Amino acid sequence: DMLVADLDKEMQEMEVEEKNSQEEYEQFMEDSKTKRAQDAKSIADKEGFKADREAELEKSTLEHKSTLKEDMGKAEEIKDLHLECDWLLSNFEARKEARTGEVESLKKAKAVLSG
Repeated sequence: DMLVADLDKEMQEMEVEEKNSQEEYEQFMEDSKTKRAQDAKSIADKEGFKADREAELEKSTLEHKSTLKEDMGKAEEIKDLHLECDWLLSNFEARKEARTGEVESLKKAKAVLSG
């Protein structure tokens, strides 16, 4: 009798333990499923964010190149203006003397023609 009772008790304990283990396994699988879904969503969100950043980077790179070309054009224009101003300044006195000489020649011609 004692042996049968011990055996029944042991079987009952094993059944309860098996049931608890099965419940723990099912809960673990459910938690894993939820975590996989969250991880998949997280990956999708991060890939979307990365794609957005890459698009912004491409746009910024193109804008930067365009701005650099504009800046180089402006720098070239400023250089040309600077060279022109330097030429005008360096030749100012010679041109001033030539104009003065021309005005004097015109005055003399006028005087000759006036009598």
